[in-house]
Parts: sequence; C-alpha cells; structure tokens
Amino acid sequence: MDDYMVRATAADGRIRAFSAYTGNTVETARKAHNTSPVVTAALGRLLTAGIMMGSMMKGEKDLITLRINGDGPVKTLLVTADSHGNVKGYPGEPCVLLPANAAGKLDVAGAVGAGTLTVIKDMGMKEPYSGTCELVSGEIAEDITYYFASSEQTPASAGLGVLMTKENTVRVAGGFIIQVMPDISEETVNELEQKLSQVSSVTALLERGMTPEDLLRMILDGLEPELLDTMPVGFKCGCSRERVSKTLALLGKDELNSIVESKEPIEVKCHFCNTAYVFEPDELAQIQADR
Repeated sequence: MDDYMVRATAADGRIRAFSAYTGNTVETARKAHNTSPVVTAALGRLLTAGIMMGSMMKGEKDLITLRINGDGPVKTLLVTADSHGNVKGYPGEPCVLLPANAAGKLDVAGAVGAGTLTVIKDMGMKEPYSGTCELVSGEIAEDITYYFASSEQTPASAGLGVLMTKENTVRVAGGFIIQVMPDISEETVNELEQKLSQVSSVTALLERGMTPEDLLRMILDGLEPELLDTMPVGFKCGCSRERVSKTLALLGKDELNSIVESKEPIEVKCHFCNTAYVFEPDELAQIQADR
C-alpha cells in the first residue's frame, strides 16, 4: 500500500478526523537512521502524528515541528512536517535495546521516559507559535492527545502504531487523530467515545488490511462521516550540498579557518536523513574565500 492520508468530517462538521498509512515513510526513516525496533516504533509514531498535524496547517509554506525530550535512553525525537504530506525526523539515540513491556510489545514508553512534548508552528509570522506539555505516558499517542487538550484546548483522541517484522523492518504503520469542536453535543461525544474505546490496536487493524478510510468509517460509524480528500505522504528531506555549503559558511571565522588550514576533507551529515556530504580542502578554501 502506498502511503497516504485521509481527511474527513462527521456530525455536521462538529468532528474533524484524520487518518494515515505510513509504513513506507517509517521504513525510509528506519533505513536512514538504522534504528532499533523500539526507536523505529517511537519515531514512526511521531512521524505519523507530524504528517496529520502538518495537514492541519493552512499556509503553503507552513511548517510544524514536534520535539520530544525525555529522560529515557532515546533522549530526543524530532519531527518536522509541512502542509503537503512531507515529513522528516530523527532520534537522539538510534539504537536502544529494551525488553518487551508487560503487554509483550515494544517498550516505547521505556525508551522515551518522562519529559516534555513541544509543538512549534512556523506560519510565516514574526515569531512561531510554541506550546509545551508534560509527557503523560511516553507512548506518543496519549501525549499528542494531551497536547491538544492542554495547549490548544481542543478535545482530541490519537491512535498511532508501528508493527515490525521478524527481520526488524516495518510491516505496517499509521494512525488517526479525531478532534471535536466546541459546539458538539454531549450525546455525540459519548457515542464517539464508545466507538474509540473499541479500537484496541491500530496496527492490528492495518495488518488485517484496513485502509485509512476504513479506520475512519469504523470510528465515525453512525455519525454521518464525510470523506473530504486524500493526500500522498512520505519522508522527504530538503537538504542539499548547496545548503550544507551555506551552513559551513556561517561557522565562526576561527573555526572555519582552522578547518581550511588542516587541509583535510570533512564530512557533514544531515540530522534528518543521515545523508553524508564530503567537502575537499579546495572546496573548503573556496567557501572561505566566498565568505
């Protein structure tokens, strides 16, 4: 299945719903960073959330960044997405090995630990919007749900999942975010909560062959769901040799001089996609001269 996202409404527009399949996106991230299974699961959940939250942005050039800082061994997870379905991200520590949790599943909460979730929205204004909340579980979905309630005062429910194969590649990945508007009736909320309580595992449903549309129809059954549109999504990094060269030119004068005087090539890696760029001594000298 190709990666894509679906947007929908229900209950006469009083419910907004998003669902995505992201198996290929998460596998691309796994390969780029050579992540262990538990880190793949943690990063994959945040990548999926980033895609759906990015689609909520309205401007063509709007960007959203999700950053988790925890005291667990993974340390940091950082994801950036735009409003067109493009996402990129990286973990602070790509290789974390932990025993399974009490439910026999990958211990994402143990890898993340206690800490904070920060959401930064860059909408082309003078200052980006930033909201931070405490992690309530480290399982990512519950933390996203809590962020919407505490920082945006929008009741929401998120479900995120990544299922690995025995070869430690990504089998399926995806999720959903359901938001309710202020004028929704208590009766409708109760009906929605009942439907959500029946969703025990996103990955189990995806593995059975359910699509993002199927997920939303199941959750919103009886609430008159209306599928609005679909959008292809994927892991995309905008790094390039030219951009890295400009970054090198911004180094301190003494630091850049020291690099040039060493007359040795240097390798610079992109944090987001792990692509390596090698600059030879003559190239470094030219960067210094241009500066």
